Amino acid sequence: MRLQRGFTNKEWKEIGEKYKDGGVHMYRGKKTFFWNGEKLWEEVEDEDPEEEGWPRVHDYEERESWQVLVVLPGVTVIPNRTFYECRNIETVIMSDTVRRIEWSAFHCCFSLKFVRLSRSLEFIGHYAFYACRSLVSIFIPPLCRDIGDYALCECEKLIILGIPQHVQLGEKVIAATSLIKKSPIENRHGYYDRNNENEVVRWVKSINNEEVYALHRACASFNPLSEIIHDLVKRQGIEAMRMKNAMDVTPSQYLEANTFADISEKEIINRYILDVMGEVI
Repeated sequence: MRLQRGFTNKEWKEIGEKYKDGGVHMYRGKKTFFWNGEKLWEEVEDEDPEEEGWPRVHDYEERESWQVLVVLPGVTVIPNRTFYECRNIETVIMSDTVRRIEWSAFHCCFSLKFVRLSRSLEFIGHYAFYACRSLVSIFIPPLCRDIGDYALCECEKLIILGIPQHVQLGEKVIAATSLIKKSPIENRHGYYDRNNENEVVRWVKSINNEEVYALHRACASFNPLSEIIHDLVKRQGIEAMRMKNAMDVTPSQYLEANTFADISEKEIINRYILDVMGEVI
């Protein structure tokens, strides 16, 4: 299993037992911080936005050395600025106990490429992933109801966003992303007028709504089902896995990026080949 896909129940149990006290360890060749909910950031009491606070436990140099973050079982909330400017974290894997990600929790994690969110996640706060410049994709679980203002703003490479229809989006959640730059919505360097906010929300939730993109929808869905994908591929042909939508994204790319998928394109192709061979015989 690829690290960014998360862990099996067995692996979570082993991790929970071995790293229950948290801390930094080498894990699968990466400097990994196993976080048990300990308070990491000291906020300024008057909440002056110009006063960001400071690291409470690990200094800036140590925070910048982490490559992987594993949020351990039992943690329910990631508080404000907990991983603010942890510039070299590449992968974040959350246990399914996390329900809230608060304000600026991962603000300016410039190297962050893969995020496996908690299945129980209900809320993503303002600026939560602001300026995570390396983040290409993120999949929002269906229990999530609200995503705060600017939560994914300035995620320059973000092109894949798996998002349920009912999720409420705040102001400029996906401004200055590749997603918006490729959209039909009028924008300037990815920033759009405030009056276009509702249009942006409608558009981002409808990218794959046309029937021609049924395979894209299936591969980008929460817990994509092998049977549905297989049936679509059988009807459309295996080449449909390489068909691009308006964002130049293929079903293959959605499936590869989908952090909630437990099937692979290789499995889909192998089954398709076996079916074709069976029909020929």
